[in-house]
Formats: sequence, structure tokens, C-alpha cells
Amino acid sequence: MTETSVILALVVLTALAFDFTNGFHDTANAMATSIATKALRPKTAVALSGVLNLVGAFLSVEVALTVTNAVVKIQDKSGAPKAELLADGGTGLLLIILAGLVGGIIWNLLTWLFGLPSSSSHALFGGLVGATLAGLGVAGVNWNGDGSKLDGVVGKVLLPAVISPVIAAVVAAVGTWLIFKITTGVAARFTEQGFRWGQIGSASLVSLAHGTNDAQKTMGVITLALIASGHWSDLENIPLWVKVSAALAIALGTYLGGWRIIRTLGKGLTDINPPQGTAAQSGAAAVILASSHLGFALSTTHVATGSVLGSGLGRPGAKVRWAVAGRMVAAWMITLPAAGLIGALTWYIGNAVGGVAGALVVFTLLVAASGAMYVRSRTGRVDHENVNDDWDGSAPAAATPVPAVAAN
Repeated sequence: MTETSVILALVVLTALAFDFTNGFHDTANAMATSIATKALRPKTAVALSGVLNLVGAFLSVEVALTVTNAVVKIQDKSGAPKAELLADGGTGLLLIILAGLVGGIIWNLLTWLFGLPSSSSHALFGGLVGATLAGLGVAGVNWNGDGSKLDGVVGKVLLPAVISPVIAAVVAAVGTWLIFKITTGVAARFTEQGFRWGQIGSASLVSLAHGTNDAQKTMGVITLALIASGHWSDLENIPLWVKVSAALAIALGTYLGGWRIIRTLGKGLTDINPPQGTAAQSGAAAVILASSHLGFALSTTHVATGSVLGSGLGRPGAKVRWAVAGRMVAAWMITLPAAGLIGALTWYIGNAVGGVAGALVVFTLLVAASGAMYVRSRTGRVDHENVNDDWDGSAPAAATPVPAVAAN
């Protein structure tokens, strides 16, 4: 087994690990409101979301090979790694990809530990930018594209990060206000039941869209690594095993449920009822689909959070917990630089050791950090049994059973 093959294997494992964290980190985007309003039982919700993420992952591969082109310059226009980066057999490029993935994973796990919804996409892009800055310098980052359109870090990442949650909040606020205005005087039993079914439909749409979009990031990273190492040469297709493994990884992560983030998004921002949940999920789905049609990259997490916040603003008399919202925005603002810093430090460590040993050290550090955060998460455990407990500003100290309410 060659040195390049060993590093490639570590990159593939790490990419699938990122895909897994992406799944459980972003489950809240689709299902937090359905769980909070008891439109779906918690385990049923994450199972449905997992299945739809799995299906969505097979619907498209259009952006998979160019997933990093928007932010870093390690690929040419065809989607192939730049020739100068393959002079050492691709090991240098593989280390950059590995370090970037580590930056994304560690930030995903850290924000999950604190129950903060943040963007897995931005964590990945931030990690890759940091590792690229460390390995290739400032010229290796695509800051603004060629100026002919919105592109690069500014156009594809920063602007959508600011604009999308605002638009989603406005859409959800107006939708919530209209719903309560229109349904005034209608018997609560009819509106509650109808809006619960509406929540299930809109949440399913968000789950499907998430699988279609986010699973491709991992497919793209793995395929890029395969091309860099000489194990794949077709720039128009993705290996079947890459599609299947990425789809399964994100679906499994989704099924396990990021309960801490689900709790924050479903209970922490505002107390949600079925009409609000329907407005929030429909607003999120509308913004995500419209942006995808127009070719804008955005974070489903930012959109979903903005929608939940907007639904609280649009409901007469609803309480919005601005302190929680402030912590979320702070996490959004530091995601790119924090993941970038981790990616850069990881690259420096791996490069200093060098070769297979450097890659193994990086992978070992990732495993150790992930294990430490998992152990820490066992304190104040949050799971499907206590995710709907009344919000008190912190995670519950122990799991307390909550009566399960089915969709019907």
C-alpha cells in the first residue's frame, strides 16, 4: 500500500465522518418545529428525515465535483485538481483536504455540544479555507471570483449568510401573521390538526432538499481526493460507492438526531405552535428552493433559524428569547474563522510531521477531540425523551419522559 493510498483512506474516512456530523447537526433544520409542536414523535421525525436525506442524496450530482471551487483554488474549471498540486503524487493536496475536513468536524461537534445551530457548509468551507491559506497562501483562496458575478468567499458564502436568514425571518413572520389573521374564529381543533399535517409536508421537503445539497459536499470532497491520488479520472461522474457511502452516512447521522440543537431551535428561540411551525418550515423551504433555482449558495441552518425567529415575531403575543438568538448569531459569525483556524493549525501539525505519519497524527487528534466532546456531552444529556422539556436556558440535567403524540 503506497503512502498516497494510506492518506487517501484517511481522507475518505474523515469525509464520511464529516457527512455523519452534517446529518445529525442539521436534523433540527427540518424537524425541530415538528418535534416541538408534537406534530411528530421525536424518533419518528428523525427517522423520516433520515430516509428523505438518503433519497435526496441520489437526486443530483451537479455540484459535487466543484464543491470547493467557490471558495478555494485547488481545482481548475473542469473540476480536476490543478496539475501543480499533483507533483508529489497528490499527498500535499490530500493533506489540505484532510485538515479542512478536521476543521469542519471539530467545529460541528463543538457547536453541537453547546446546542448552537450553525452551518455545516460554512464549517467545511472555513476548514478548507484555513488549510488552503496554510498550505498554499492567500492566492489559494477564491475571494471574489472574476468579478463577473457573485462568486468566491464573499459572493457564495458571506453575502448569503447575512441575507438568507433575514429574508427567511420576514417570510415566516408575514406568513405567521397571515395565518393567525385568516384563522381567527376557526375552531382550534381544526387548525391544530391541519397545520400539523402542513408541518410534516414542509419538513419533509426541507429534509429532501438538505440531502440533495449537503450529501454532495462529501461526494465532491471524496471524488476530488480520488482524482488527486490517481484512483479516478472521470470528471463527469461520481463513483457509485461514493454516492452510496455519502448517502448512508448523512442519513445515519440524521437518524441519530442532534437532540441538543433540535431542543435549542424547537424550544429555545420561541414557543412554537402548529400554525407557527407550518409558516416557519414553509418559509424555509421557499427560500431554500428559490435560492437553489437562482444558483445562490446558502446555509439551511441560517434559513431554518431565521424562519423560526420570524414565526415568533409574527405571532401576536409570542415571546422571543433574544439572548438565545444572540448566541446563535455569534456562533454564525465565528464559524468560518474558527473552523479556518482549526484547519490551518491541523495542516501545520500534519505538515510538520510529514508524510503518512503526519496524516495519522492529524487523524488521531481528530478522534481524541471527538471522543472528549462526546464524553462531555453525557453530562446534561439531551435525547428524544427530554428534547421537548420546558426551556430554562440550559440543557436538562436528566432525561424525563414526555408524552408522545403521533401525527394523527
